[in-house]
Amino acid sequence: LDETGMDATCLKLELTESVVMAIGDACGLLQKLRAFGIALSLDDFGTGYSSLSYLKMLPVQQLKIDRSFVMGIGVNSGDEAIIRTIMELARSLGFEVIAEGVETVGQAAFLRQLGCQQLQGFLHGEAVAPVEFRARWSERP
Repeated sequence: LDETGMDATCLKLELTESVVMAIGDACGLLQKLRAFGIALSLDDFGTGYSSLSYLKMLPVQQLKIDRSFVMGIGVNSGDEAIIRTIMELARSLGFEVIAEGVETVGQAAFLRQLGCQQLQGFLHGEAVAPVEFRARWSERP
């Protein structure tokens, strides 16, 4: 942040549960990042440690529903039930939710109906090389 001059409130770090659990004093480190104004997102939620007690302690503002659950929309009622539960849990705790791996209009509709704020996946576009990404963003007004 010092090097680039970027405003810390424009930065969001995505951390997987397994990485958070591997960091000594993860809560302390994450609290320091939050104090700078950096937003934190817990990625792959529900696929790793998934201890609900960590949600009370970690200063995260967003949960990411893992692609493995999203792929089950319309196919597996168990995956749909897990997504509903994650959405309700996030809503109760005041977290934003982003769903990963959204590839179909049906998946998007299911997630929107539940109140999912953000969708990520090939439905909206495939990953691009850094050079193309920079070119697209430099063209924006």
